[in-house]
Amino acid sequence: MAISLVKGQTIDLRKNDSGEEYDLSLVTIGLGWDVRQKPATGGFIGKLFGGGQKEEEYDLDAVAFLLDANGKVANLGRSVTSRDGRTIGLYEGDVIFFNSMRHPSGHIWLTGDNRTGAGDGDDEQIIVKLNELDQRYQKILFLVTIYNGRSNNQHFGMIENAFIRAVDRKGKEIAKFNLSGDATYNGMCSMTFAEIYRKDGAWKFRAIGDPHHSDSFVEELKKLAYS
Repeated sequence: MAISLVKGQTIDLRKNDSGEEYDLSLVTIGLGWDVRQKPATGGFIGKLFGGGQKEEEYDLDAVAFLLDANGKVANLGRSVTSRDGRTIGLYEGDVIFFNSMRHPSGHIWLTGDNRTGAGDGDDEQIIVKLNELDQRYQKILFLVTIYNGRSNNQHFGMIENAFIRAVDRKGKEIAKFNLSGDATYNGMCSMTFAEIYRKDGAWKFRAIGDPHHSDSFVEELKKLAYS
C-alpha cells in the first residue's frame, strides 16, 4: 500500500513498511491539481443555459532540477532559436521543463505540457530511470509553476487537490503527498513539491510543499546555479 506523506516526511523508495519492494528502474513522478470552481454569474436563468459552475483555465507546469553533490544545477544548457524565432534558454541542460522536456542522458523526461489541467489523475508526469541516473546527480527537485500567474492574478490559494506521487515501473504507487490549499498560499505562484535524493546507496523521497511568490522557476534556479 502506498504511503501517504505529510509535509517534511521522508521515506525510502526501495520498499514500504510491509517489506514490499519497488522497481525503481523507471519511476513516474505524477503531479496533479484542480482549480477551485467559482459560481457562474447570471442567476437562475444563467444556470439554465450553461450553468452552475465555471472552471477558470490555468496553465500549471511541472519542472525538475537535477542537482549535483553541492546541491547545485551544474549544466544550464544552451540557447536555441525556435521555429517562430524565439530564443529558448536552458535547452538540454539539467533543468527539465516545457521547452526542454528530455534530458540529454535520456534518463529523465517530461511526458507533455498539459495547458489546462483538465481531467482526472496526473496532470503532468516526469519519468526518471533512477537506477541509470549518473552519480553526478545526487538530488532531483520537483516544482510546479503557474504560467503567467502574476499577470493573470492566479495563485496556489485557488488550487485544490494538489498532489505529487511516485509510481514504480510496475505501476505500483509508492508514495503520495497531498497539499491542501489554504489562505497561506494566496499570492504564491509556484511551489516546490518534493525532492528525491541519494543517501547511503538508496533513493529517498521527501515531501516539501514550500510555496514561492514568483511564477517563474528561474527565480528558484538562480539560488541553485553556480554564479
